[in-house]
Amino acid sequence: MSIKRQQVLAIVGFMVSGLLVLTASCCFERRIEDVSVERPAAGEPVGQQAAEKTFTANEFCAACHYAFGEEKLARTHQQAGIGCERCHGESERHRSDEDNVTPPEIMFPKNKINPTCMMCHPRHEIKHVPTHGVLLGGAKTIFDSDSEDAGSQLYCTTCHAKEHRINVRTIRWNKATGELLED
Repeated sequence: MSIKRQQVLAIVGFMVSGLLVLTASCCFERRIEDVSVERPAAGEPVGQQAAEKTFTANEFCAACHYAFGEEKLARTHQQAGIGCERCHGESERHRSDEDNVTPPEIMFPKNKINPTCMMCHPRHEIKHVPTHGVLLGGAKTIFDSDSEDAGSQLYCTTCHAKEHRINVRTIRWNKATGELLED
């Protein structure tokens, strides 16, 4: 009995499909590993040791946001085992949208920047320098409102993430609602 060409193609197709499913499941298992990073004890090294413990999904983001891999904020956090997802969420719909009209899962209107940073960098651990005084009067958590004093116009990102912005934007969203503003 001879095997027809269509049967061979069907068998090969099933084998390739099986390999793709197997590969995808391995990648999925890697993505759903515990992504939490315990804060190191005082004096404990953070760098490579922490990065080896945690999977940071920055490569998904770097596919489009390629310059961020070279910026200090992203590099420092990745060395500590903290990826883009920690602050911006998985943003699966955003990164799968080739037209780039789906916003990232989490964006930060200015009044949420300092409280968000302080969720991992609490006030008592922030080095006290003169310029930090006006920032440290802000909210304790992302759910609190920001302070109303004149210093509330300064943000952690004013100094620590000058380059953590997309300078040329073709799409803009309302950072609080995710509503598409420009296309």
